Amino acid sequence: MTDLILNNLYSRKDVHKIFNEPSKFKAGTGSWGLSGIVSIKSTEADFAFFVTYGTSQSGHDFDEDISDDGVLNWQSQPQQKLSDPQIQTLIHHDETKNSIHLFVRQNKLDDYEYLGRLKYLVHDESRENPVYFKWQLIDIGTYEPSKKPQAEKKLGELKLSNKKPKSKEIKSPSGEFKARSSIDYIERESKKRDLGLIGEELVIKYETQYLKSINRSDLAEKIVHVSVIEGDGAGYDIKSFDEHGNEKFIEVKTTKEGINTDFFMSPNELRFAERHSNNYFIYRVYGLKNGDGQLFLLSGKDIESEYNLTSTGFRLSKK
Repeated sequence: MTDLILNNLYSRKDVHKIFNEPSKFKAGTGSWGLSGIVSIKSTEADFAFFVTYGTSQSGHDFDEDISDDGVLNWQSQPQQKLSDPQIQTLIHHDETKNSIHLFVRQNKLDDYEYLGRLKYLVHDESRENPVYFKWQLIDIGTYEPSKKPQAEKKLGELKLSNKKPKSKEIKSPSGEFKARSSIDYIERESKKRDLGLIGEELVIKYETQYLKSINRSDLAEKIVHVSVIEGDGAGYDIKSFDEHGNEKFIEVKTTKEGINTDFFMSPNELRFAERHSNNYFIYRVYGLKNGDGQLFLLSGKDIESEYNLTSTGFRLSKK
């Protein structure tokens, strides 16, 4: 493998040639020309991962990234289940015996950057089609977080929805303990700062347009992005105003998923909502895609009457 150089750029055809694969390379077709997971035939348990940020396949939008400490969030092919032989091989991957090589690019027109070998960390036992994994970059010493491709942020529009979340039945505990998966992707998404920031900026844009539309540009100029200026400890994200000039404390909860996706509130947020229930609002931004999203509004007075509070710190699901 001396032909592979960390952080160098390679086409799929280049990688195919380096591994001396017996198959004939055909661009845009077959495993080497198309697939994101390619088994290296000479070893069976070695693989090449080809990742293109922001792609979709079979109705699944891939949400893959690399943290500053070199942890890769990665999804298998959409049709793959936990029981699939290839997935089982990946779950039992031993980096001391076999290698998984990671190649990443920002868009389909680029060549791939070689980021080195991967070590299995964990997978989500509750999700399949696709299966969700976390991998550690072994060659982390050569990885520069600043070089990680960043998705271009597009600030679109929020459309106020007349839909309401559906009620969910909360079942009584069965008495049987089931270990919680070490990957909680709903919680991970709720904490993902870049997604949350886009949602907050969309809400500021929405509030600004609303106040201007009712001839209150004076109030629109006073909107404060509290979470940016003061941090996350305030108990809300944005200070805005109603048509009479009364303060509105807005907590923004953003998801790429649908309106029925549970969301999280901290104890501090719940305490603040209770103390300021007449002026507190949750702006639920959902279905966020390409900078646009839908908006559902919830008054602080209705949180406990409309939602089940599960003390996971806290997860809210519709009653």
